[in-house]
Amino acid sequence: MSHLSGKRVLVTGGSGVIGQELLQILIDKGAIVRSVDKRPYSGAGVDDVEAVKLDLAEDDLNTVTEFEPEVVFHLAASFERTDESTSFWTDNWADNILASHRLIDALHGLSSLETVVFASSYLVYDSDVYLSPVEPDRPTLIDEQTAIAPRNLCGAAKYYTEKELSFMAESEEDLRVISPRIFRVYGQGSKDIISRWVRAALRGEPITVYNKQNMFDFIHARDVAQGLSRLVSTDAASGPVNLGRGTQCQVSEVISILENEIPGTGENITSDGVKDLYETSCADISRLIDLVNWRPALGIESGIRDVVKYERSRMNDN
Repeated sequence: MSHLSGKRVLVTGGSGVIGQELLQILIDKGAIVRSVDKRPYSGAGVDDVEAVKLDLAEDDLNTVTEFEPEVVFHLAASFERTDESTSFWTDNWADNILASHRLIDALHGLSSLETVVFASSYLVYDSDVYLSPVEPDRPTLIDEQTAIAPRNLCGAAKYYTEKELSFMAESEEDLRVISPRIFRVYGQGSKDIISRWVRAALRGEPITVYNKQNMFDFIHARDVAQGLSRLVSTDAASGPVNLGRGTQCQVSEVISILENEIPGTGENITSDGVKDLYETSCADISRLIDLVNWRPALGIESGIRDVVKYERSRMNDN
């Protein structure tokens, strides 16, 4: 019997790339699911989900409290590129800080609540650990004990919410909070760099690449959703847990896979050299494996193939 069977589960950001993967898993496990998102819910083939259009930063949150959730997956967030523009500051305040605070305030004291899973980010870690002016020859493993120094405003917002949730857990008996620190997510319909490059390649549009030597820990949204559901189903899981594949992939490898999957891509790729510090971030997922006896299964080649298939299908439908 699943830990989630028959549970009332609230998912914020259910229309997002991770959310849509997670909703299917929750339904398959027999959960009673309510999804809230300020964007319209597409359905994505997931039946039996009650979807509510709701802006956590502005709207009345009675739909959250009246549902009396036992488990909450808080995925709703806004992201921009790592070097954020000033225009993102307002979105970050509303969608990452204010929305999270208002949700936590609504959940505080809710007698039904057992577990909150907050989708945090590796951006909370000190970037001096994994950024370097020297071309990398190996990845930098980041574990949960790595120094905290958020890389940008989004990272700061994530860490703030982690702390606010931990304070709530300290004040409420038997409330469990899990904060998976998620690495570089990509997937179907995402805004991440891999999905953007896939869409550009399918349209025959130019792709400009720099720092081809960068090493990232890319994890497919389906594996993220699997990891989130497994953490909830493991009583020992709490606090920060790294959620990545635990393996690095160079940008040059992503380009090679795209060239194999989409003929002609290479003709439209321009290398713009080195424009920033090199990044070599890779998750140490030892704690994840110890807790759930599982590691993400979808490799980068299979994952990109999945995104290409999805984007081709969307183009054909249009």
